[in-house]
Amino acid sequence: MTRHAAMNRFPSTEGTFVNEYRVEVRITPRQGLLDPEGKAVENALRSLDFTEIEGVRMGRLVRLRITADSAASARARVDEMCRKLLANPVTEDYEIGIEG
Repeated sequence: MTRHAAMNRFPSTEGTFVNEYRVEVRITPRQGLLDPEGKAVENALRSLDFTEIEGVRMGRLVRLRITADSAASARARVDEMCRKLLANPVTEDYEIGIEG
């Protein structure tokens, strides 16, 4: 998701227009930290004869819509959401993708 065009325009409470953006946040365990869920899936896949795989990492995908005056301000707000709630900054990394 790399396009930064807005989906729709809406009037804000201040009388200006804001855009609606679709956002995907991919949250993954930080490299170098144990990922027990990923290891369990890797072992299960190997037991099913998928022996060519290695390094399975499990994470989360959060999709949301946000209204903002620009893609940059939408990204900044979502980044704040990640730092405050969506991701654990000690153990997880995240990537934000914005699409209009």
